[in-house]
Amino acid sequence: MNLNLINSIFFLGIGGIGMSGLARYFMMKKYEVFGYDREPSSITDDLEKNGAVICHDIKSFDMNYFYKNKDKTIVIYTPAVSENHPLFKKFKSHNFKIYKRAQIIEHISKDSRCIAIAGTHGKTTTSSILAHILHEANISFCALVGGIMENYNSNFLFKGNEYFLIEADEFDRSFLKLRPEFACITSIDNDHMDIYENSDNLNEAFKNFENNLIDGGFLISNDGVDIGGEKYGFESNSKYKVINTEYKSGFSQFDIQIDDNIFKNFKIKLPGEHNVLNCLAAVILALKLGIPESIILNAISTFKGVKRRFSYVINSKKIILIDDYAHHPEEISKIHKSLRIIYPNDKILAIFQPHLFSRTINLIDDFANELSKFDNVILLEIYPAREEPIGGVSSSLLLEKIRLDNKTICQKSEISHSILNTGNKINVLMGAGDIANEVELIKQEILKCNT
Repeated sequence: MNLNLINSIFFLGIGGIGMSGLARYFMMKKYEVFGYDREPSSITDDLEKNGAVICHDIKSFDMNYFYKNKDKTIVIYTPAVSENHPLFKKFKSHNFKIYKRAQIIEHISKDSRCIAIAGTHGKTTTSSILAHILHEANISFCALVGGIMENYNSNFLFKGNEYFLIEADEFDRSFLKLRPEFACITSIDNDHMDIYENSDNLNEAFKNFENNLIDGGFLISNDGVDIGGEKYGFESNSKYKVINTEYKSGFSQFDIQIDDNIFKNFKIKLPGEHNVLNCLAAVILALKLGIPESIILNAISTFKGVKRRFSYVINSKKIILIDDYAHHPEEISKIHKSLRIIYPNDKILAIFQPHLFSRTINLIDDFANELSKFDNVILLEIYPAREEPIGGVSSSLLLEKIRLDNKTICQKSEISHSILNTGNKINVLMGAGDIANEVELIKQEILKCNT
């Protein structure tokens, strides 16, 4: 693959968080960027404002430009897009060069010192914190992360080529294309069983990721996972451990102990012990890269977070609305635990949009157990993403298993009314589907009724 011979790139699924970051990379490199995504979004709108040409209607898609420029065009697709997709089949039938996103990441990362953040949960926040530290330390680096960093309103940062920081995605085993020098594994919980079938296969993939470290590479792993690397966490036998934690509504404060050394007064504007662990992992890697403690401390204090990661949409005396990407039972558990610590005396309403039919049925009892810990639950219909429906699998099936009296299903258009009608002060929106597109409207409708 010689990208110097290419001048235009077509992204199939350009609105995805991983694909859009890669599109930004190539736009920065002055390539012509085109793409298709089924639905317009704030991400596709922003890409278009910066010069990308994006189509949302297959029927109106014009291939003529690409036919004329075929030798200088490549197609990049996300594995979430089926090879039976009409545009994929059209490009393939005309012999375009087609690559998975992971193949392109492998290619563009090989000439830099790769830092890879892996894990079924926590990798987006961890990689975003580390990217902010690198930025504040004026390090030469490129970062592609799986969320929109509030400090930069982007999932892409570029300040040079010495380091390549990437969120290493386990879906479709994409992360096995990487050869990192520095790596982190934040967690390993059953997910993507449509790919892995069972936990043994998932664990094997993470062990293969560990084995992909270059000779002399540095790996840290959460003390809750059964895998190699130097351990970090809350456990007393971890090499890197958090001590003296304090949680407030707007921040977490803690110290870090490394052997006999204690680094004091870390303060980050994120709640919850899971975010403290994400911060710890980023700090460890930053120290390993030789960044001074003073710069790290300052960067942590100025990190604003990642959109849809415990994001306060409304924070008033009357009502609090939080938006989060949580789409796995373990993530829901962490959200609930954080909310109970911060708001011990308030009732909490959870509004959850299940993501994928396969994930819902594979983890349905776990979902039900975690959602039953809230005071009220509202479910939306399952967001299918890349999947076709599975017979008998629905939000109604999940609702039956939730052990609450105060539970219901509603449409997206009814969310704000349902929140107001329930009457709880604390409300959290959760899901990885198109519930994200409703957040601003929900905010405006609630504020209109509470002013």
